[in-house]
Amino acid sequence: MTVSTEEGPVTANHDDHEVVRLPRRTIDKVLVGFGLIAAIVFAAAGGLLTWGANFADDYVHDELSSQNVFFPDEASLEEEGRGDLVDHAGEQVTTGPQAEAYASYIGGHLDDIAGGLTYAEIDDRGAAQAVVDAEESGASEAEIADLQATADELRGQRDSLFRGETLRGLLLSSYAWSTMGRIAGIAAWVAFAAAALMAALVVAGIVHLARQKA
Repeated sequence: MTVSTEEGPVTANHDDHEVVRLPRRTIDKVLVGFGLIAAIVFAAAGGLLTWGANFADDYVHDELSSQNVFFPDEASLEEEGRGDLVDHAGEQVTTGPQAEAYASYIGGHLDDIAGGLTYAEIDDRGAAQAVVDAEESGASEAEIADLQATADELRGQRDSLFRGETLRGLLLSSYAWSTMGRIAGIAAWVAFAAAALMAALVVAGIVHLARQKA
């Protein structure tokens, strides 16, 4: 079977094989219909993506603002060797990029606490058990005091690292949400542009159909 188009009505040829002829106007109407549907779909997608982007931005801003986290002043940052953060000096952390920058600031402090170890790598429980074992074995008070001091130091390091890494993780999660919001915003503009293009093609198709009818 062969399909072809022509400007006139539908006819059939019964010679060697059947030929179905579709009017050009019918094809144009189908294309216009598909274009209209595509324009509506793209516009709806753009609206949903815009809603998602706005939600992410508002959520990140509200959550970070409620924490009242501020960068140190410029002099303090320079003194700590964090010249890369002086652009944020004194700012309150309210956006994703600021959250990422402050997470980097916290990371620098965490590296100095236990030589780069994480809280999970610090064996404060083992140090505490060593104190108990020393007491049970009748060790001297000086030895027990030294072991206790080590256990207290390790416990303090582990607690500080745990709190710091938790805050750092929350800040980076906010940065991730912010990044997803920006991506959704870009995708929304692309969807709206595609919707506008399809709408223009639909209008052009309708004008073409009107001219054919005339």
